[in-house]
Amino acid sequence: MDIKQLRALLAVAETGSVTRAAETLHIVQPAVSRQLKLLEEDIGTPMFERGRYGMELTEAGDILVEHARRALQELDRARAEIQPDDAQISGDVTIGLLPSTSSLLSGPLVSAVRDRYPGIRLTIAVGYAGHLQKWLETGEVDAALLYNPKTTPTIQVQVLLEETLCLIAPPSNDRDTSLSMSFSDLAGQPMVMTSAPHGIRSLLEQACRDAGISFEVVAETNSMDVQKTLVAHGHGFTILPAIAVVDDVSRGQLRTVQLHDPKLQRRIVLALPNARRIPISVRCTTAVLIAEMKNAVDRGAWPSAQWLEE
Repeated sequence: MDIKQLRALLAVAETGSVTRAAETLHIVQPAVSRQLKLLEEDIGTPMFERGRYGMELTEAGDILVEHARRALQELDRARAEIQPDDAQISGDVTIGLLPSTSSLLSGPLVSAVRDRYPGIRLTIAVGYAGHLQKWLETGEVDAALLYNPKTTPTIQVQVLLEETLCLIAPPSNDRDTSLSMSFSDLAGQPMVMTSAPHGIRSLLEQACRDAGISFEVVAETNSMDVQKTLVAHGHGFTILPAIAVVDDVSRGQLRTVQLHDPKLQRRIVLALPNARRIPISVRCTTAVLIAEMKNAVDRGAWPSAQWLEE
């Protein structure tokens, strides 16, 4: 026997009718009849007989109803302890966000978690993918957004979205108004790069090997703000997702140039630890994070991003 069969048994016992039981359970009448048939076959004796006033319990049915009611009450209590009401969920949760996503996601994430799970104390850590993965493995963060990693013995990943990278340049002038360029045209260009071995740096080094070109690296940094500042002051170019420079572009401090041949893309995944239990507070917070990310993509607030998670 299973829970569906027991719930069908109780519903018919309480209503005296298969039709009314189906309405109570929000399923079709044949489904209730089938559950009762399977239960009676399992027990080996009828649970009901038809009387003047509808479906009446047999002696065996009366005994089973008493036990079934207690069993389902215990299961409901267990479910409540495992998945308590939103207001009862509590705990400290640290989420790792990429620098390019922190401005877009941190505010909505904090607001949504506070509104839905007031007992959760949320901390947001911002770092490049290499740092975030190390923090996840050592337990300094409970979950993190990363670029392109595969599931390993220490982490499990869920692919969420794919976004296109673009060339970040100083404000345009009369001599430089291109909106698109080939990746190979960057050969020998002055570039401001993230420090190795972080996400975009590794992706760009592979793209350079594939295209048979090299950059003139004028500066390396582990700060995205420094990257953008150096580019804005004319020290070179850099490559970032468009979401990272939305405000800078709107203020006229930077501009984006689309790259092709090849188009550079990265996948952002949600990473969780494989080696330790994931508390319900973390599961609830990451569910909110995923919802806010999808909402940002759907409303067009995440340029060049395509939602992939199903």
